[in-house]
Amino acid sequence: MASRPGRLLAAAAREVCGAAVLTAVTCALASCSASSPPRGHASPPGSSPSGAFTPAALTPGGRPAWMLTRTALTQVASEPAVLAGLQRSRVLEILPTGQKPLAVAGAQPVVTFSSISELDQAVSGGQLPAGTRAVLYDPEVWAFTPRGEQLDPAGAAGRARDIAHAHRLALIVAPALNLTTVRADPAGGPRWRQFLRLGLAGAIAKVSDVLELQAQSLERDPSTYATFVRDAAAQARAANPRVAILAGLSTNPPGAEVTSRQLTAAIHATRGIADGYWLNIPGRGPRCPTCNSPRPDVGRVALRAVL
Repeated sequence: MASRPGRLLAAAAREVCGAAVLTAVTCALASCSASSPPRGHASPPGSSPSGAFTPAALTPGGRPAWMLTRTALTQVASEPAVLAGLQRSRVLEILPTGQKPLAVAGAQPVVTFSSISELDQAVSGGQLPAGTRAVLYDPEVWAFTPRGEQLDPAGAAGRARDIAHAHRLALIVAPALNLTTVRADPAGGPRWRQFLRLGLAGAIAKVSDVLELQAQSLERDPSTYATFVRDAAAQARAANPRVAILAGLSTNPPGAEVTSRQLTAAIHATRGIADGYWLNIPGRGPRCPTCNSPRPDVGRVALRAVL
């Protein structure tokens, strides 16, 4: 066992190192470009880019981060109280390729992709808006994600990580629970339990900077929602202690109507577990054919209660 002076020196060294890492990450997220390395210089294997969204950088002052699409951000920020609350938080604005960021509440652009080929083409082709420091890879069992990527989402996420980090971009991965439908799990049961048993949270977190848990289908039952987010987050952090965790919410998912009270309860049940939330206000269309009509009012009320 090390002597007491030796242990004190080691602890001090860890504290200095941790402070230096946090300072570098915070600077990168604040667009301190003078110290940022040029794009195109690959990160060492297993490392994260200087702009990685670590938990400390995502949650300034202990406030959870919020990720919203450009449309959803426009809808909720129309209320002054919600806008003021978002301005005190870290906000990530999700954009498809070619869409210009709104940049409300200091939001940072995050461009989303459902396949590796689309991500590679946009990133390598310089198609991201200025100020982009992260890309989102959203593998699901749908027509937008190739079958091979559905069968091996962790391997696909690893390829997305290599592309993103080579361009000094952080990688957010948002695997859908329906990925369990293309993998054999003899035990069966709810998709969220299969997702945990198959180890998808850990395998994908290992190659991600941020893991977004698509838990929104469970939000009507705060206890089940919290159980899934807690267990998936624990699995992810065991695989990658540096990974940040976001949890999914939706104002109008398929099925029974969702209330702002249910969203608020889900948020309160996972405070201290998730580093932030993806608040989705989807419109019905090819990517959500069974969604109910958009309910931005539900999102505004929930945000007003928790910001």
